[in-house]
Amino acid sequence: MAADRTLTDAADREKSKHIGALGALWPFIRPYKGLMIAALIALVITACISLILPVAVRRVVDGFQNAGVVLLDQYFGAALLIAGALALGTGMRYYLVTRLGERVVADIRKAVFDRMIRMSPAFYERIMTGEVLSRITTDTTLILSVIGSSISVALRNALIMVGGLILMLFTSAKLTGLVLLIVPVVIVPIIVLGRRLRTLSRENQEWIASSSGTASEALLSAQTVQAFTGEGEQAARFNSVTEKSFGAAHTRIKTRAVMTVIVIALIFSGVVGVLWIGARDVRTEVMTIGELVQFVIYAIMVAGAAGALSEIWGELQRAAGATERLVELLSSEDPVKDPADPKPYPLPAKGAISFKNVHFFYPSRPTPPALDGVSFDIRPGETVALVGPSGAGKSTIIQLLQRFYDPQEGVITVDGLPISEMARADFRRHIALVPQDPVIFAASAADNIRFGRPDASMEEVIAAAKAAAADEFLMRLPEGYDSYLGERGIMLSGGQKQRVAIARAILRDAPILLLDEATSALDSESERAVQKAVEDMARTRTTLIVAHRLATVKKADRILVFEHGRIVATGTHDDLVAEDGLYARLARLQFSNGA
Repeated sequence: MAADRTLTDAADREKSKHIGALGALWPFIRPYKGLMIAALIALVITACISLILPVAVRRVVDGFQNAGVVLLDQYFGAALLIAGALALGTGMRYYLVTRLGERVVADIRKAVFDRMIRMSPAFYERIMTGEVLSRITTDTTLILSVIGSSISVALRNALIMVGGLILMLFTSAKLTGLVLLIVPVVIVPIIVLGRRLRTLSRENQEWIASSSGTASEALLSAQTVQAFTGEGEQAARFNSVTEKSFGAAHTRIKTRAVMTVIVIALIFSGVVGVLWIGARDVRTEVMTIGELVQFVIYAIMVAGAAGALSEIWGELQRAAGATERLVELLSSEDPVKDPADPKPYPLPAKGAISFKNVHFFYPSRPTPPALDGVSFDIRPGETVALVGPSGAGKSTIIQLLQRFYDPQEGVITVDGLPISEMARADFRRHIALVPQDPVIFAASAADNIRFGRPDASMEEVIAAAKAAAADEFLMRLPEGYDSYLGERGIMLSGGQKQRVAIARAILRDAPILLLDEATSALDSESERAVQKAVEDMARTRTTLIVAHRLATVKKADRILVFEHGRIVATGTHDDLVAEDGLYARLARLQFSNGA
């Protein structure tokens, strides 16, 4: 099951050992050091103002007894000014810190997506797309909470706790000493339960990712699920994973709640005891009422800061796990890599293709091999068809030629240069592809065709659509070429999707054209129209056609017949029929049935 595979992979990853994992965020924060310094300055100023307020309160309280009216007014005025400065500083701190968090998380999301969109299909054999999306959304949201709030709050509370303790010491050394006796008792549960929280947070995030992967897989296949009345089973799978995610979150929440209760109970119990002693000192005139009030405020501030730090610790643990997961994506090794010093594509591009003794198996399916010692050469401008039963290795040729995978043995060259020695984007821009399952983006018809060449004019888009026999049905759409085609082209039929994909390839105007079952979903009339377009394109470019329907390859210059990952016959349609081999048997089956 997809969810089980996700969790198995997750279990193999390195676990979060400490909060230091957040250090991996520094490369994203570093470009905004000015913003970070400004936020820190605002944070320090507000913390200092917060620590000054109790002094002002003490002077006001003691002033009732000892000060005149004018001095009392000054004390109250100063207190109001301090409160105003605190409000302004807090607003500035919020703005700067939140902006920094949003900016950093936006950069992280862009970096992760930029990395993932460049990963080869071989990478996605090991990880579900839904899990990647979960990391980009859920995990970055956790990091946003930390950068945009938790770290700022933690630093502010740390400053208040340290500063408050120092000022408590100046106010009353005896009472402060008693308060400090409580600190070791508070730290122990934070450390012990914090480790448990880290483990639970990681487990919770893994289940969330698994839930996202399960939902993505089912929703992307909603029509198939409904056609086979599998809604109940899919809902049960999603419910099971979601409940496990909730269970992990529930355990984490209980642990954190217990830690919060213990810490706050210990702190405030100690504070109450200390205040009892302070009240007795006031009665004996060892300290004034104002000094006791000042000490009480500082004690409450320190206790509140310690309690807040205990809560924030759990958030930091979760963010540390999320950071690790994102760093895993950013540092993931693509099984297919560009060379360190890529060679330029040999220009002018001609489109010569060569496979020399290529052996290949898919990483997730090592046996049987997809290709077993395949060798062939295609001349520039030649049209070659690949035929054979399903699973014979035809589409694998298309995959390897685009270097979505690397063969375990053998060399693939384009225009005489091994594709492994070039940057993938460099030679792929000289290839146009029409896949068996065409991808239609949630955009307009014109934008979908223009995906083959973004700088193409509207006239060129329309010309490509006409050549692919797509203009007629596109013009019938409510807004013509500007019509929105829906997610995955849900507004189009299978044949219409293929014609849009063919128009995209025509517009790209590349020297190498790859057609992987490009006409399989077309009706006879549309197939003839598209076949003519393909024949017109094939006159000036190298064309590789993968087809089960032999009627579409009869005019190919050469046909390669595949079986069990090997080329078992080569020749024209007439030559292969005359040989009475596998191709002849396939031809008799299809043409005798009117195919």
